[in-house]
Amino acid sequence: VWTVTDKAVGKGKGISAFVVEQGTPGYVVGRDEKKMGQKGSSTNELLFDQCRIPSENLLGQVHEGYRIALMELAGGRIGVGSLSLGIGLAALDYALEYAKNREQFGQSISRFQAIQWMLADAYTELEAAQLLVLRAAFLKEQGKPFTREASMGKLYASEAANRACYKAVQVLGGYGYTAEYPVERLARDVRVTTLYEGTSEIQRLVISRELLGG
Repeated sequence: VWTVTDKAVGKGKGISAFVVEQGTPGYVVGRDEKKMGQKGSSTNELLFDQCRIPSENLLGQVHEGYRIALMELAGGRIGVGSLSLGIGLAALDYALEYAKNREQFGQSISRFQAIQWMLADAYTELEAAQLLVLRAAFLKEQGKPFTREASMGKLYASEAANRACYKAVQVLGGYGYTAEYPVERLARDVRVTTLYEGTSEIQRLVISRELLGG
């Protein structure tokens, strides 16, 4: 967790990070939130009531919490970009097979140009997104600056995956809106990827500040 350890210093400079272990007195995990999607991943509020954390649980150095948070956010954006790709490709792969086997007007709907173009556009966008995410991951692994690239990868991958899931539902038609088919769940799961680890709007701010130097 992050907490203010010195209120007298400037904004963002008096924050420190601590590891709070399970069972620490005063630390309580709140209720499990009921979410639109990603229900296999628990989301809970954390409550602290007179919770005292020993000094040896300090993460890094005192007042380095803000820097640590920014580093973790940038790395997390690579993870969210990767997650987005997985969801988007899962939806498209299912829609692709469905289109091959579904027949209307005496032929497979995969022969209709409208279906072909939806699949072509969505797969192309996800392929491009994958390269952006991989570049950010490569830079991080090399110990080089990757903040801008992580935001670019997360922004493009999450938005491309949302578009891909939308198109997957369109390919399935009414079936895609029912829980009987997996694209319905994937369409709900993908929505949050443009929200956590910073919304798409925040990613655009990060990218522009990196480009303009602050």
